[in-house]
Amino acid sequence: MPTSVIRLARLAGRLLLALAAVAALVVVFLASIVVTDGAGSGSAAWLTAVGVGSLAALWRGRRRRRASRLLPFLPVVVAAALTASVCIPTVPTARRYPPAPPFVATGHWRLPTGSQVAVYHYPPAQPGIRHPVPLVYLNGGPVRGISLLDHRFLQLLARQGYDVYAYEPAGAGRSDLLPMGQYSISRSVRDLGAFVDRLGKGRVDILGFSAGGVVLTRALADPHVAARLHRAVIAEPGPMDGPTAQITGHRGQPSARGLAPTVTGPRSTRTPRYAVAFGLMRLGLLTPDTGLVGQAEGDNAFTAADLGSDTASAYCARDAHRIPTEDTARNFSFSPAASLRIQQTVKDAPSLAPQLRRSRTPAMLMIAECSSQVRQWETAVLANDPAVRRTQFMPGVGHHIWNGLDDNNDRAAAVITAFLQDQRAPLPNYPSRDEIPAFLRDHK
Repeated sequence: MPTSVIRLARLAGRLLLALAAVAALVVVFLASIVVTDGAGSGSAAWLTAVGVGSLAALWRGRRRRRASRLLPFLPVVVAAALTASVCIPTVPTARRYPPAPPFVATGHWRLPTGSQVAVYHYPPAQPGIRHPVPLVYLNGGPVRGISLLDHRFLQLLARQGYDVYAYEPAGAGRSDLLPMGQYSISRSVRDLGAFVDRLGKGRVDILGFSAGGVVLTRALADPHVAARLHRAVIAEPGPMDGPTAQITGHRGQPSARGLAPTVTGPRSTRTPRYAVAFGLMRLGLLTPDTGLVGQAEGDNAFTAADLGSDTASAYCARDAHRIPTEDTARNFSFSPAASLRIQQTVKDAPSLAPQLRRSRTPAMLMIAECSSQVRQWETAVLANDPAVRRTQFMPGVGHHIWNGLDDNNDRAAAVITAFLQDQRAPLPNYPSRDEIPAFLRDHK
């Protein structure tokens, strides 16, 4: 075999060994991130990986000639440079709050629970038409700012004579952050009760959507908070407790997930630091309170594009190529760490059914035809809350029932206002409790 071929083979072998060494050190770094929970913005893991690599390089170079002893350190230098990008913030580490929207009165209330929340008020827009009971909106997320799409729907309700209030939960939008350990579904329920007390207008109607529907469901099971509620509209709720969260199975008609065009725009997950942090948090390998990325930094980094196909899953497959823009980059706000923390407290919660069966607050359940939620998450509310007076199965819409497409906002508003005014329902009362088994069989 020619000498040149042999040299090339040896060079290729050394290159492969060097790449393997780099990969091994990256694995050591990631493992150390998990073990240390990202301590010191990842610096503890970085020093561990560099230290392990340096010791290995010293061992490999101990019998080499003086001139070649530094060669084993080359993979260490490369790995150190690659992993250092995970330890360096690329966005501000102090919270940047979205600017206040110009079309609605915005305030900040300090609640007795300690939460300081951003509050929005849409007074009745039609002269002479004013419903006496205020309406409070709880948005989805959890720990997400109220989208412009939702603001438009609240404006529609105000035009129909409702005195509409909404607040962004602690940690979301323009509301102040909490220490990570204080986020919980129980805290969210307490904040709702405190908000109604602070409003000072007696009992209120509540519209809770998605994660807001979970907060509302749990509030109905809490006699102290439920006493403040007049009527409740639970739209597309997530799981209400640990046993419900473990249910998998039936979903609605196909959503636009996998069919809609790829979401454009900047993504934090294209930056190594946030790809590692959010990825490991989602896998449960880092705690929401990780030392790798602080809560404020993570909130600043996360973008609407990072939600990816989650947005598409809120729309019917037929709407895949006309999904509306739910928000702007300036208004969008989502806290991935706090959201995971609250979701975990729901998963850890014991069964809510015994308390919910004592509910007496008149309630309505809204279910979308193309719901991305597990059907049993929704029907569990109907099965266990005896005060659910009607169920409205909403045809032609996905999880985000009021989405600005066609007449969907008007149809959703008609269903909600008919219940709040104790008028005839625009749609059949379906499914009833007795129809739950058939509903799960026929709508999956």
